[in-house]
Amino acid sequence: MKLVKYCSTFAFAAALLCGTALRADDAKPAKDKETASFGTLESLPGDEAKAKALEWFKAAGKTDAESLKAFDAIWAVEERPLLQKVAMTFALGDADAKKLLDEAYDPLAPAPVTVPAILKDAKKGTFYRANLTLAYAKALSNRRVHEEALDALKLVKPEQVVDPGAYLFTKAVCEHSLLLKDDASRTIVRLLDDVVDAPERYRMVAALMHLDMLTWQEKDLGWVARMMNNIERRLDLARGGPKTQDMEKKVVVQLDEMIKKLEDEQNQQGQGQGQGKGKGKGNKPGNNNQPSSPQQDSYGGQNSGPGETEMKHWKDLAQNWGNLPEKERAKAMQELTRDMPAKHRELIENYFKNLQKAQSAAPSGDK
Repeated sequence: MKLVKYCSTFAFAAALLCGTALRADDAKPAKDKETASFGTLESLPGDEAKAKALEWFKAAGKTDAESLKAFDAIWAVEERPLLQKVAMTFALGDADAKKLLDEAYDPLAPAPVTVPAILKDAKKGTFYRANLTLAYAKALSNRRVHEEALDALKLVKPEQVVDPGAYLFTKAVCEHSLLLKDDASRTIVRLLDDVVDAPERYRMVAALMHLDMLTWQEKDLGWVARMMNNIERRLDLARGGPKTQDMEKKVVVQLDEMIKKLEDEQNQQGQGQGQGKGKGKGNKPGNNNQPSSPQQDSYGGQNSGPGETEMKHWKDLAQNWGNLPEKERAKAMQELTRDMPAKHRELIENYFKNLQKAQSAAPSGDK
């Protein structure tokens, strides 16, 4: 049944990709028709974007020959993405924009905790503000600073930027990473349905994100793993404050509930086996399936509790990790991850490696 489920899901995602590509292609010849219900977003043609950028550039006071030469050099590179050309123009013509983008691109710069005021200033003009916001959000998302990237994107609309596909793709990545399933699904649908010229890489990754979300379930081990991954991301950004600690508590509580459920199931199984004891032929002890000694852990063997010991380890270690000596942490990590697939092992190791950071004082403004 699981194989059928996953095959069906993959087929759906493939159909979503192929079907959307066909719709987009069909929509191109009819883009002038007012009756079109999809394919309504398209990147601004390069010459129009350049004209708008030049108009802004001159309005910013950059009319001297040297500045105009630098502008032409930016736009002369054909393989350079359109949004990047516009962002470089802003950085060339406005010191505030340059400072903002430099900080956003710098992997060593502290992650912002608020959306910069310049992106909220309506006096700056829609072309400048919308495209600077998109370039800024895209840079933050590449650094996994998804919260502020998403907050920034909410200030503008995809219709206002030179590359609507980049806007919707960046927004979908942020929402998916922050486990906002419904929001991410809506954004992905719009990206696939409405953007005529979205790059194939955007479509493919969007479809894969959609495929991934179809497997999400609330409060299962997959949910725990996604939460731990998000916690680890926040710790990497030095965000070990109240919000991160609350997420950690939710993980521990969920592990507690799962442990209790497993214990209850084991008790029920044990009672059923006890009721059947002695009913075999001749009431010989060998005719019942009782083990001669209790199972010591959950890593294998008959009558073992599926995952119970592992989750108890996760819970106990999550609560006391920062207080354990280094040797005990290394030993516990080896035990916890010995039977896990490589990708899960790396996730657990990174999570516990960074967990102790959360015990330090939270930075001011931590979200």
